[in-house]
Amino acid sequence: MSSWRYGVSRSAQQVDDEAVAAAPRAQRADAKRNRELLVTAAAELFDERGIEAPLEEIARRAQVGIGTLYRHFPTRDVLIEAVYRHEVEMLCDGVDDLLAHNPPDAALAAWMRAFALYVARKRGMAMALKSFLGADSDLFTQSHQRIQGAIGTLVAAAVDAGTIRSDVDPSDLLRAMGGICMAADTPGWADRTGRLVDLLMDGLRYGAPAPR
Repeated sequence: MSSWRYGVSRSAQQVDDEAVAAAPRAQRADAKRNRELLVTAAAELFDERGIEAPLEEIARRAQVGIGTLYRHFPTRDVLIEAVYRHEVEMLCDGVDDLLAHNPPDAALAAWMRAFALYVARKRGMAMALKSFLGADSDLFTQSHQRIQGAIGTLVAAAVDAGTIRSDVDPSDLLRAMGGICMAADTPGWADRTGRLVDLLMDGLRYGAPAPR
């Protein structure tokens, strides 16, 4: 009888231990989800209304309380930095998916259009962050390195496939895209950017070997 009771007691203790261990994991999962919702909502509202969008409205769109927002992002500057990092991650982490579902030259063209949208969205954020972090912040250095790596991967894939010319320098292409993006705040910029990207791709394809 005592061994039976001991076995039941031990089993109950294991359940209690597992519940205690699971509680922090659940809390961490909730916190992570709330943070992601807040960053997504902030990115949308910054795009719609600029970086001065009300924090209360960001919290409402994320469907969390304003206290939750402040726990994750004590100041607007901290939130802007998180959104900026998120935009860079979205741009650069999408490279593998683009290459998996498109010919390499088409993937490069799609990424270039996404880059133009990224530049348009981040302009106000970058200015705010430079005043907050400084122009020589590691944030900007790391972001530039990630973007260089992303476009380098796409160019290498297109060159290997024979769909663009082999003398393309990814850094030169990024500078060309920077020039295209200078008009990102003018009327009709999105359509104009699309046309300029198409012209740029025509130049990249000119003289390319037959696709392999």
